[in-house]
Amino acid sequence: MFLLPLPAAGRFAVRRLNVKRFWGQGVSSASMTKGLVLGIYSKEKEDDVPQFTSAGENFDKLVSGKLRETLNIVVVVGLGKKAAGIDDQENWHEGKENIRAAVSAGCRQVQDLEISSVEVDPCGDAQAAAEGAVLGLYEFDDLKQKKKVVVSAELHGSGDQEAWQKGVLFASGQNLARQLMETPANEMTPTRFAEIIEKPKSWIEEQEMGSFLSVAKGSDEPPVFLEIHYKGSPNASDPPLVFVGKGITFDSGGISIKPSANMDLMRADMGGAATICSTIVSAAKLSLPVNVIGLTPLCENMPSGKANKPGDVVRAKNGKTIQVDNTDAEGRLILADALCYAHTFNPKIIINAATLTGAMDVALGSGATGVFTNSSWLWNKLFEASIETGDRVWRMPLFEHYTRQVVDCQLADVNNIGKYRSAGACTAAAFLKEFVTHPHWAHLDIAGVMTNKDEVPYLRKGMTGRPTRTLIEFLLQFSQDNA
Repeated sequence: MFLLPLPAAGRFAVRRLNVKRFWGQGVSSASMTKGLVLGIYSKEKEDDVPQFTSAGENFDKLVSGKLRETLNIVVVVGLGKKAAGIDDQENWHEGKENIRAAVSAGCRQVQDLEISSVEVDPCGDAQAAAEGAVLGLYEFDDLKQKKKVVVSAELHGSGDQEAWQKGVLFASGQNLARQLMETPANEMTPTRFAEIIEKPKSWIEEQEMGSFLSVAKGSDEPPVFLEIHYKGSPNASDPPLVFVGKGITFDSGGISIKPSANMDLMRADMGGAATICSTIVSAAKLSLPVNVIGLTPLCENMPSGKANKPGDVVRAKNGKTIQVDNTDAEGRLILADALCYAHTFNPKIIINAATLTGAMDVALGSGATGVFTNSSWLWNKLFEASIETGDRVWRMPLFEHYTRQVVDCQLADVNNIGKYRSAGACTAAAFLKEFVTHPHWAHLDIAGVMTNKDEVPYLRKGMTGRPTRTLIEFLLQFSQDNA
């Protein structure tokens, strides 16, 4: 048996894995074939006895004195307070986050022992437990010879299998986005990304997407416009929800080249495309009764004799001209044309996601995705979804104050950078707003949540795939509200 410390909040268990082993000298980890993760709640008062979950209580009675005969290894993880619910200060459901963190820690202990199967206590919320298990066990090692043992996680007992499977689908969707983001840029080219429905360069030219093409021309890799349609609504003619994702498969900065330090992380500058595509794949697996369209302009941003130069002027699909004063502000250029195209579907809403600005990382770090929107209704829906998933969002200003800083332009209708250095995330959003006329639009700047060091305990170090689960939950709630 493994006993993990039982802190007041289960999400801290990962940071204090002071593990003790409780099996006989003759039992080796190599002989173990299955593990079990059980939850236990922290004491409400100092003299209380810690309380098992119902699954823990049942298992404790079942195997009293026969633990080694029944199972090879048990991991007991702290869940924090049993009554933990929505925390208005933290803007998430603390109980669900505790479960995700605790189950993740327990499953990793089983994986470290190279045991290929684990049963997981639902801990009062089978979906959150499944998310913790599947997210916590994932690690990108596709290109390594030595790989971690693949652990199959299953629900312990005959509990809520439907909620468990829902959690597996939510987490698998995020893991797909993590895989796409983590794959090196020489493997994940625009062409390889777009294996579903792609629009070739000739179509992009026919659509007069000059802003998108101006970024793509600096690379030898041809641009691709990926378009995904999911028709889940009983009414095929029901207007769709359109998701737009930034798809820069590698961002060198172009002529305004980035510093070499950490430039390798720019393989994930297609994180917006990864999250929206993974969201739509998950919506299809969940058979959600909604129509959804995904649009992702895919290309590289590279320096060459053909690349955009600072001071160039390009023309977007809606006819507006753009002065390109910084070629490293390329994401907004490709999104501008995609957003214009999104309007042609007469959508109910438009949501775009993009690793758009370093300024967003400075503003919010990895604590939340920044949301800029012209619709309070849409903001409330995204916020409600994020409370459930624990992958939080925070509303940012879309003031006319910032619009003036991008439309005050010497050579063109709009500049691709703000007039001043400050508020870079806000001026980037104001730029995108110049290409939106829809009353329900939201821009998600996910630059700050692109990577994880140790901030989210149930995600390993690397690319996060955030906020995929929040977008899936948004679609789920939207479909229920419109049923």
